Amino acid sequence: MTKKLLICLNVEELLPEYYDQFAKCGDLDITFVRAKDVKAEDVKGKHIIVGNVPPAMLKDADSLELMQLNSAGFDNYLGFVPKNAHLCTSVGAFSPAVGEHMLAMTFSLIRHFHQYRDKQNNKDWSDLGKIISVEGSTIAVLGLGDIGRSYAKKVKALGAKTVIGVRRNVNNKPEYIDEMYALTDLKKAIEKADIVCNVLPSSKETIGLFNENTFNMMKDGAYFINVGRGDAVNQDDLLKALRSGKLAGAASDVFVPEPLPKDSPLWDEPKLLITPHVAGWFFLKETLDRIIRISSSNVRAFLEGKDLVNDEEH
Repeated sequence: MTKKLLICLNVEELLPEYYDQFAKCGDLDITFVRAKDVKAEDVKGKHIIVGNVPPAMLKDADSLELMQLNSAGFDNYLGFVPKNAHLCTSVGAFSPAVGEHMLAMTFSLIRHFHQYRDKQNNKDWSDLGKIISVEGSTIAVLGLGDIGRSYAKKVKALGAKTVIGVRRNVNNKPEYIDEMYALTDLKKAIEKADIVCNVLPSSKETIGLFNENTFNMMKDGAYFINVGRGDAVNQDDLLKALRSGKLAGAASDVFVPEPLPKDSPLWDEPKLLITPHVAGWFFLKETLDRIIRISSSNVRAFLEGKDLVNDEEH
């Protein structure tokens, strides 16, 4: 039986080499629709979907057998994907882009580059005082998935004295992690860190995790980076921690809501570096290449009745 495959990606066209990777998977009737143009009728009757279609469109996807996301996160699709269908993510595609984005945020914060840009715009030739260095520092990474591990490796290679990891399973500590804690031991993990980075997915344990109490656990003058989920942070409490001097600076790629409203006071906080949820997008070609490889491999495995990678419970 020919399976109907919908490919819905954030690209203007599906390049021939990408199309070929799917065409070689097996007996498929392939449709490509740009993500911004997808409609409910494009989804209906499809057996396989590759890409992040709006979750609500899946309510009529009664033929769906495999939902292959182009994202690492899948929480937005819980309750929408039919129970008898596989829900797979693209974990493993984003570590080069997001890991380096986090590293860039790290150096921008500790060297005050974002604030010096403000000074440049005002032709202000004055310094912003003391800095810290990655070399010799203590850095806590909350979430040791593919992205968190990538960042942890990078800062360890750059000479971080202590790299602390936080995840559910504290067994099998990687060699580049010096200390490992469960989320229930959050205070121990962050209280001595110069830089705290959140890469955790959204869950009932992580919503609002970073609040006034959590920021007060951190050492005075620490830096905070969030590329996980916007709902992990109480944004009012973050602003308070920055204005009080508890935090020396913060950077975030994710917010609630998105886009960040123009009247949000976060825009005007000089110690906060904002990027508009671009860390893991398709701006780096390698990210899309990896998504295509993961997706086409899963489509082939599905057609052949083999195990799928990143097959999530839902």
